[in-house]
Amino acid sequence: MAQSYYKTKYGRNFTPGQGLPVVSTDLDSVRTYQFEVRFLGLPGTVTNQQDLTLAAKKVTGLEMNVEDIVVSRVNDRLHYPGKPSPGELVVTFDNLYLRQTASDLWKYFKRIYDPVTGEMTPFAAPGGDPTSTFKVPKMEIVMLDNTSRPHSTIEVYGVYPKKWAASEFNYETNSFHTLDVNFRYDFLDMYNL
Repeated sequence: MAQSYYKTKYGRNFTPGQGLPVVSTDLDSVRTYQFEVRFLGLPGTVTNQQDLTLAAKKVTGLEMNVEDIVVSRVNDRLHYPGKPSPGELVVTFDNLYLRQTASDLWKYFKRIYDPVTGEMTPFAAPGGDPTSTFKVPKMEIVMLDNTSRPHSTIEVYGVYPKKWAASEFNYETNSFHTLDVNFRYDFLDMYNL
Protein backbone atom coordinates (compact mmCIF):
# COMPACT_ATOMS: atom_id res chain seq x y z
CA MET A 1 0.00 0.00 0.00
CA ALA A 2 1.41 3.36 -1.02
CA GLN A 3 2.08 6.03 1.56
CA SER A 4 0.13 9.26 1.19
CA TYR A 5 1.98 12.39 0.11
CA TYR A 6 1.05 14.11 3.35
CA LYS A 7 2.53 11.35 5.55
CA THR A 8 5.77 10.95 3.60
CA LYS A 9 6.45 14.66 3.13
CA TYR A 10 5.78 15.77 6.68
CA GLY A 11 6.68 12.63 8.63
CA ARG A 12 3.28 12.07 10.20
CA ASN A 13 3.78 8.34 10.78
CA PHE A 14 2.75 7.26 14.27
CA THR A 15 3.51 3.98 15.95
CA PRO A 16 1.35 3.28 19.02
CA GLY A 17 3.37 3.05 22.22
CA GLN A 18 6.28 5.09 20.83
CA GLY A 19 5.63 8.69 21.69
CA LEU A 20 2.70 10.89 20.86
CA PRO A 21 1.35 11.66 17.39
CA VAL A 22 2.25 15.02 15.87
CA VAL A 23 -0.66 17.40 15.75
CA SER A 24 -0.80 19.09 12.37
CA THR A 25 -1.48 22.78 11.96
CA ASP A 26 -0.72 22.78 8.24
CA LEU A 27 -4.36 22.52 7.19
CA ASP A 28 -5.93 24.81 9.80
CA SER A 29 -8.42 27.25 8.42
CA VAL A 30 -7.23 30.82 7.97
CA ARG A 31 -9.49 33.76 8.66
CA THR A 32 -9.85 35.63 5.42
CA TYR A 33 -10.64 38.96 7.07
CA GLN A 34 -10.58 40.46 10.51
CA PHE A 35 -12.05 43.79 11.53
CA GLU A 36 -11.02 46.53 13.91
CA VAL A 37 -13.36 49.36 14.81
CA ARG A 38 -11.77 52.63 15.91
CA PHE A 39 -13.76 55.42 17.53
CA LEU A 40 -11.88 58.69 17.04
CA GLY A 41 -12.74 61.67 19.22
CA LEU A 42 -14.91 60.03 21.87
CA PRO A 43 -16.09 62.42 24.57
CA GLY A 44 -13.91 62.23 27.67
CA THR A 45 -16.78 61.14 29.90
CA VAL A 46 -17.29 57.91 27.97
CA THR A 47 -13.89 56.29 28.53
CA ASN A 48 -10.54 57.40 29.84
CA GLN A 49 -9.25 57.75 26.28
CA GLN A 50 -10.30 59.87 23.33
CA ASP A 51 -9.72 57.05 20.82
CA LEU A 52 -10.98 53.51 21.34
CA THR A 53 -10.01 50.50 19.18
CA LEU A 54 -12.08 47.31 19.45
CA ALA A 55 -12.11 43.97 17.64
CA ALA A 56 -15.28 43.19 15.72
CA LYS A 57 -16.68 39.82 14.71
CA LYS A 58 -19.21 41.05 12.15
CA VAL A 59 -20.10 44.37 10.50
CA THR A 60 -23.36 44.85 8.58
CA GLY A 61 -25.49 47.71 7.34
CA LEU A 62 -22.85 49.87 5.67
CA GLU A 63 -24.90 51.38 2.89
CA MET A 64 -25.86 54.64 1.23
CA ASN A 65 -29.11 54.81 -0.72
CA VAL A 66 -30.06 57.61 -3.07
CA GLU A 67 -33.76 58.30 -3.54
CA ASP A 68 -34.97 58.95 -7.07
CA ILE A 69 -36.51 62.19 -8.24
CA VAL A 70 -38.92 61.27 -10.99
CA VAL A 71 -39.85 63.91 -13.58
CA SER A 72 -42.89 62.88 -15.62
CA ARG A 73 -43.72 64.63 -18.87
CA VAL A 74 -46.43 63.70 -21.31
CA ASN A 75 -44.78 60.55 -22.66
CA ASP A 76 -41.41 60.69 -20.92
CA ARG A 77 -40.24 59.76 -17.47
CA LEU A 78 -36.78 60.92 -16.32
CA HIS A 79 -34.93 59.96 -13.15
CA TYR A 80 -32.48 62.15 -11.24
CA PRO A 81 -30.54 61.42 -8.07
CA GLY A 82 -32.21 62.81 -4.98
CA LYS A 83 -31.52 62.79 -1.27
CA PRO A 84 -28.95 60.25 -0.02
CA SER A 85 -29.75 58.32 3.14
CA PRO A 86 -27.35 56.10 5.12
CA GLY A 87 -28.23 52.68 6.48
CA GLU A 88 -28.05 51.46 10.04
CA LEU A 89 -24.68 50.04 11.00
CA VAL A 90 -24.68 46.89 13.18
CA VAL A 91 -21.37 45.77 14.70
CA THR A 92 -21.01 42.46 16.56
CA PHE A 93 -18.21 42.54 19.12
CA ASP A 94 -16.86 39.27 20.52
CA ASN A 95 -13.73 40.22 22.46
CA LEU A 96 -15.64 41.62 25.42
CA TYR A 97 -13.33 40.94 28.36
CA LEU A 98 -9.91 41.90 27.05
CA ARG A 99 -10.54 45.66 26.85
CA GLN A 100 -13.84 46.13 28.75
CA THR A 101 -15.64 46.44 25.43
CA ALA A 102 -19.13 45.90 26.81
CA SER A 103 -18.81 48.47 29.60
CA ASP A 104 -17.22 51.12 27.34
CA LEU A 105 -19.98 50.75 24.75
CA TRP A 106 -22.62 50.80 27.50
CA LYS A 107 -21.17 54.09 28.81
CA TYR A 108 -21.30 55.47 25.27
CA PHE A 109 -24.94 54.38 24.90
CA LYS A 110 -25.82 55.98 28.27
CA ARG A 111 -24.45 59.29 27.01
CA ILE A 112 -27.36 59.35 24.52
CA TYR A 113 -30.18 57.94 26.64
CA ASP A 114 -30.28 57.46 30.40
CA PRO A 115 -31.94 54.07 31.09
CA VAL A 116 -32.34 54.89 34.79
CA THR A 117 -34.41 58.05 34.37
CA GLY A 118 -35.82 57.23 30.92
CA GLU A 119 -34.76 60.59 29.51
CA MET A 120 -32.53 61.88 26.78
CA THR A 121 -29.28 63.19 28.20
CA PRO A 122 -28.44 66.91 27.92
CA PHE A 123 -25.82 65.97 25.30
CA ALA A 124 -28.37 64.39 22.93
CA ALA A 125 -31.53 66.38 23.65
CA PRO A 126 -32.45 69.15 21.19
CA GLY A 127 -31.28 72.48 22.56
CA GLY A 128 -28.93 70.72 24.97
CA ASP A 129 -25.31 71.43 25.79
CA PRO A 130 -23.84 73.20 22.73
CA THR A 131 -20.23 72.66 23.87
CA SER A 132 -20.47 68.87 23.78
CA THR A 133 -21.88 66.48 21.22
CA PHE A 134 -23.26 62.97 21.42
CA LYS A 135 -21.80 62.01 18.02
CA VAL A 136 -18.32 60.67 17.43
CA PRO A 137 -16.74 62.73 14.64
CA LYS A 138 -15.25 59.66 12.92
CA MET A 139 -15.34 55.90 13.26
CA GLU A 140 -12.97 53.75 11.18
CA ILE A 141 -13.68 50.15 10.23
CA VAL A 142 -10.30 48.69 9.31
CA MET A 143 -10.34 45.42 7.36
CA LEU A 144 -7.29 43.26 8.01
CA ASP A 145 -6.14 40.46 5.74
CA ASN A 146 -5.12 36.98 6.91
CA THR A 147 -1.70 38.27 7.99
CA SER A 148 -3.27 41.06 10.13
CA ARG A 149 -2.15 43.82 7.76
CA PRO A 150 -4.66 46.59 6.95
CA HIS A 151 -6.35 45.97 3.62
CA SER A 152 -8.91 48.76 3.40
CA THR A 153 -10.69 51.26 5.62
CA ILE A 154 -14.24 52.52 5.76
CA GLU A 155 -14.63 55.88 7.47
CA VAL A 156 -18.02 56.63 8.99
CA TYR A 157 -18.81 60.18 10.15
CA GLY A 158 -21.28 61.51 12.72
CA VAL A 159 -21.77 58.23 14.60
CA TYR A 160 -23.86 57.52 17.68
CA PRO A 161 -25.20 54.27 19.19
CA LYS A 162 -28.94 53.65 19.09
CA LYS A 163 -29.16 50.07 20.34
CA TRP A 164 -27.06 47.95 22.72
CA ALA A 165 -27.94 44.23 22.77
CA ALA A 166 -26.04 41.48 24.56
CA SER A 167 -26.41 37.99 23.14
CA GLU A 168 -27.80 35.10 25.14
CA PHE A 169 -25.78 34.27 28.24
CA ASN A 170 -25.26 30.58 27.55
CA TYR A 171 -22.05 28.99 28.80
CA GLU A 172 -23.09 25.48 27.82
CA THR A 173 -21.96 25.99 24.22
CA ASN A 174 -18.42 27.16 25.20
CA SER A 175 -18.49 29.92 22.59
CA PHE A 176 -17.61 33.59 22.86
CA HIS A 177 -20.27 35.88 24.24
CA THR A 178 -21.10 38.62 21.74
CA LEU A 179 -22.54 42.11 21.85
CA ASP A 180 -24.49 43.78 19.03
CA VAL A 181 -24.48 47.57 18.87
CA ASN A 182 -26.52 49.46 16.27
CA PHE A 183 -25.14 52.80 15.15
CA ARG A 184 -26.63 55.63 13.14
CA TYR A 185 -24.29 57.70 10.97
CA ASP A 186 -24.41 60.67 8.62
CA PHE A 187 -21.82 59.93 5.91
CA LEU A 188 -19.30 57.27 4.91
CA ASP A 189 -16.24 56.97 2.68
CA MET A 190 -14.06 54.00 1.73
CA TYR A 191 -10.50 53.68 0.50
CA ASN A 192 -7.91 50.93 0.00
CA LEU A 193 -4.49 51.13 1.60
